[in-house]
Amino acid sequence: MRVYLVIIDETDEALLALRYASRRAADTGGALHLLALVPPQQFSAFGGVQATIEEEARARAETLVTAAAGSLLSEGAKMPLISVKLGEGEKIVREYLVEHPEVSALVLGAAAEGGPGPLVTHFAGAHVGQLPCPVFVIPGILSADDVERLS
Repeated sequence: MRVYLVIIDETDEALLALRYASRRAADTGGALHLLALVPPQQFSAFGGVQATIEEEARARAETLVTAAAGSLLSEGAKMPLISVKLGEGEKIVREYLVEHPEVSALVLGAAAEGGPGPLVTHFAGAHVGQLPCPVFVIPGILSADDVERLS
């Protein structure tokens, strides 16, 4: 069974990557893993304030990834595995892939304008050969119909 890992955030390109991966999973009898990343907060004046800021960021990420899963379920897809992790994005994704050797592909969305984003830059660049699975980069300029056709 093919397992597609999608990094979920609030961007349109993440939604395109999710759409592509969900279609691929449906076509191959596969499954989805959704991972929301919570970057470490730079504020550290008071420990209690720091913990509150991190908890609020985590709650936003959990809401986002749960909404994405709900959207998939409403379209008849299988329930994805949901994870929310705190830390540096590249490191967390690498650790996740080690912890979940069943992942067949990392699916990332590239921004339609500007740079492709830090995860795409990192994983589709010099580090692509160091991953245990292929990386699919979904261009942000694709329409929903384009994604349907390509997946």
